[in-house]
Amino acid sequence: MAENRNFVDYVKICCRSGKGGAGAAHFLRDKTTAKGGPDGGDGGRGGHIILRGNKQLWTLLHLKYRKHVIAKPGENGRGSLMSGAFGEDIILEVPLGTIAKDAETGIVDCEITEDGEEYILTAGGRGGWGNNHFKSATNQIPRYAQPGEPGREEWKILELKVLADVGLVGFPNAGKSTLLSVVSAAKPKIASYAFTTLVPNLGIVSYRGDRSFIMADIPGIIENAHEGKGLGHRFLRHIERNSTLLFMIAVDSDDIRKEYQVLLNELKEYNPELLHKPRVLALTKSDMLDDELKELLQEELPTEISHVFISSIAQKGLMELKDLLWRKMNS
Repeated sequence: MAENRNFVDYVKICCRSGKGGAGAAHFLRDKTTAKGGPDGGDGGRGGHIILRGNKQLWTLLHLKYRKHVIAKPGENGRGSLMSGAFGEDIILEVPLGTIAKDAETGIVDCEITEDGEEYILTAGGRGGWGNNHFKSATNQIPRYAQPGEPGREEWKILELKVLADVGLVGFPNAGKSTLLSVVSAAKPKIASYAFTTLVPNLGIVSYRGDRSFIMADIPGIIENAHEGKGLGHRFLRHIERNSTLLFMIAVDSDDIRKEYQVLLNELKEYNPELLHKPRVLALTKSDMLDDELKELLQEELPTEISHVFISSIAQKGLMELKDLLWRKMNS
């Protein structure tokens, strides 16, 4: 159960960027100059709050209890045209596949997909100009300077979408975790009750020679998941980041074609773009079928998707499945 608590894919944080420093209203004074011209420097920019991608991270757990992120203000300008220092930026490292959006409007700010990629989530206030900027032929001794801009306070939502080559789509108990445990070194929890998988599990699947691809076992769909039922949006969010979808339906299902349509409809209702991804259908528990039963079953299968009969326990059809997935990913 520890992995369930440690996998955090949603956090809401208050980001407060730094205030910009004020410009200086200063005039040159030294041993040889009693009344010099304006030489006030500019204020420093306030600190930004920045997101940075880190491929070593896989969860937002480190941000779960960090509700307020506050950056430092910029320093004020000084005489001799000396600008104030920038406020120190705060960098929040996040896993690849993290999306940031405004908590009030829901508008997406960015999606972090590469290691080291940075995005200014909440910008610091600009520093004010010193009085040196305001001198002119008609105003040679400006006695004013700009104040710094205030920082911004914004509530942001960070959501993680698991990045994988193949995402497993199916109802609870479709055999997704069992398949992942057989074709990779991943050790997901497996049991005979619904929602055994509560968090995504990733496994690296070896394929012919030194090639490989990443497979994600994600919590199972139930009907009306797009409305938030079951694990709802939490499941569907992760599916968006998978390049190929592997639908899994047991051969002893009452109606394979109907079950496939329900799964497809849940994806469509959540995000119609998901229907443009390559799809493969794996018919699980097929070790209980002989060739004659497989032939009879063909009439009950959806015709618009490539399919393969597999048995994770008996290790049947797995190489054929890998071949089909590889072709779909590289077509």
